[in-house]
Amino acid sequence: MINFYEEVNGIYGYRRITMNLNHKLNKSYNHKRIYRLMRLIRLKSVIRKKKKRYVKSKPQFVVENILNREFTASRPNEKWVTDVTEFKYGYGKKAYLSAILDLYDNSIVAYAIGHRNDNQLVFKTLDLALKANS
Repeated sequence: MINFYEEVNGIYGYRRITMNLNHKLNKSYNHKRIYRLMRLIRLKSVIRKKKKRYVKSKPQFVVENILNREFTASRPNEKWVTDVTEFKYGYGKKAYLSAILDLYDNSIVAYAIGHRNDNQLVFKTLDLALKANS
């Protein structure tokens, strides 16, 4: 057990050591026994530092807060809001729905569906909304 522990540089805990010992020796040691023995000879797994899986970024352009959490409008086409929603379908396929909502009566002014979540989808939705209200 000590040899195997050193062979993997101490990164395995009692569960992995039990699994690998049972596999290599064709035995069936209980994990509680391995845990107890490792505790007696003071073997512990080394907890590796987690890898950073994201990159912090700052927005390139921040728009002024015009609505200021006032989500009502006194007349039609005064305030529009937009959102993009992701739908998963089939085997690993995604569709994106971009919609523009009028805050006066909470009606959908325009919407567009695409397979990529990019600016072109939002611009297409805005063009449809402007065309419908002109």
